[in-house]
Amino acid sequence: MAGFTLHELQCFHAVVDAGGFQAAAERLHRSHPSVFAAVAKLERQLGLPLLDRSGYRVGLTEAGRAFHRKARVLLHEAGELETYAAQLAMGEEAELRVVIGDLCPPSPVLALLSRFFAPRPQTRLHLQFETITGPWERLREDEADLIVHRVPKSDVRMEWIDLGRVAMVPVVAPGFLPFPPTDDITPQRMQAFTQCVIRDSARTPAEPGHFLVEGAPRSSVPDHLMKKELILHGMVWGHLPRFLIEQELRDGRLLSIAGRHFPGVVEELAAARRRDRPHGPVAEQLWSFLAEHAPVLRPVLGRVPGPKLLRRARAGASDRG
Repeated sequence: MAGFTLHELQCFHAVVDAGGFQAAAERLHRSHPSVFAAVAKLERQLGLPLLDRSGYRVGLTEAGRAFHRKARVLLHEAGELETYAAQLAMGEEAELRVVIGDLCPPSPVLALLSRFFAPRPQTRLHLQFETITGPWERLREDEADLIVHRVPKSDVRMEWIDLGRVAMVPVVAPGFLPFPPTDDITPQRMQAFTQCVIRDSARTPAEPGHFLVEGAPRSSVPDHLMKKELILHGMVWGHLPRFLIEQELRDGRLLSIAGRHFPGVVEELAAARRRDRPHGPVAEQLWSFLAEHAPVLRPVLGRVPGPKLLRRARAGASDRG
C-alpha cells in the first residue's frame, strides 16, 4: 500500500490547480524545491507518472487525471474534518450561514430563528437572501450551512425538514386585462401582456424558468416584493406567493386568474442541509430545533384559488359583516 501523506497530496493538487511548481509553492507558502520533492516522492510511491512536465505549463497524465479526481475528494473531506475539529475545540461555532429563499415567508421563519439564536449570542447568524436555484447553489458549494427554500429531494447530498406548503397564484391588477379575468384564460390570450419573472441569483442556474408564457414580453425583478409592486401598479402580471398577497386578494386590489390553463402550483418549503459534510454542535442544535417545531406554516388549500373561489370568499366575508 502506498504510504503517501496529506502534505504530498496538497502539493500535487496545488501544482495541478496553479499550473506549475513555482505558483504552487507561492500558494502553499513553501519553497519550490520542497513542493517539487513532495510530488516526485508521491509519484515514486505510487509507481505512476502523474504530471507531464514536457510543456511550458505542467499538465496531467491520463493516470494523473484519474488520481487527481480522487485526491480532490480526499482533500475536501480532510478540510472539513479540520474545520469540524476546530469547532469541537471551540465548543461552538462562531457563525452559522443561513440562506432564505424567495419562497420563504419571512415572519414565521425569522421568528423561529430569533428564538433559537437569542440565547446563543456567541454564535452569529449570517443571513442571506437568494432566489430560484441560488439557495441550492450556495448549499452545494459550501457557502451555506442551511437553506430554507424548496428542495430538489432527488439530490442525495441533501437532507431536509418539511416546513409547510406555499401556494403560487397567477394574478393581475384590476383593469390590467381588456377582458374579464376568468379561470379559463389561455396562454395564447396572455401572450400580448408583459409577464414579470424573478431573476435567478445562482451563478449557474440549474433550472429553466417557471410558469413562462412562450412569446410573451417579459420584465425581470430581483424579488417578489418588487414583482408585487409592479403587478399592483398595472405594469405586468405574474405568479406571487399567496402569503404575500392575502389582503390584496381579499380586498380586490389583485385578481387571481388561476384555472385549468394557469393552475398555479403549491410548492413544498423545507429547511435543508448537506448530509455529506460534518456539522458543528450549534448547527446540530438548530437542526433539532427546526425538526421539533416543524411544520411552521399554516396549511394551504390543495389547489390554487381561482377567480370564482375568491369571489365567493369575499362575498362570504361581506355577509358576515
